[in-house]
Amino acid sequence: MKRPRLTSLALGAGAIAIALTASADAAAAQQFVYRPTNPAFGGNPLNQQWLLSTAEAQRPSDTTDLFSRDPLADFQDGLQRQVLSAISRELVTNRFGDDLDLTQEGRYDIGGFVVDILPGLNGVDIKVINSLTGDQTTVTIPHG
Repeated sequence: MKRPRLTSLALGAGAIAIALTASADAAAAQQFVYRPTNPAFGGNPLNQQWLLSTAEAQRPSDTTDLFSRDPLADFQDGLQRQVLSAISRELVTNRFGDDLDLTQEGRYDIGGFVVDILPGLNGVDIKVINSLTGDQTTVTIPHG
């Protein structure tokens, strides 16, 4: 019987186990430390700008493409704003002159709009009513 061969395998396996155990002592372990990134959870406050810019870069854009807009519609909107601005300047100048007195009531019909000026306890209410659609906007100027 050949027992010496089994003994040599057992000795070889034992030697390997001893070598692994000895090398495990030489290996150093380190402590795992969690450091949050977000400053809201205790992270470094200098990360705030980086986190914000990353989030904004990932947000889908809500703005419309400048090339998909209609230039004629933009021109019409701009022209309408300028006309309404000129009308409002003229209305204020004709109604109040240089001395702006909002204590007096007044009603003005301007094209398709009606402007009501109503002094009250909270201030002066200026109500603009679209005669065609019935839409209205009220602006309150508080007493100063």
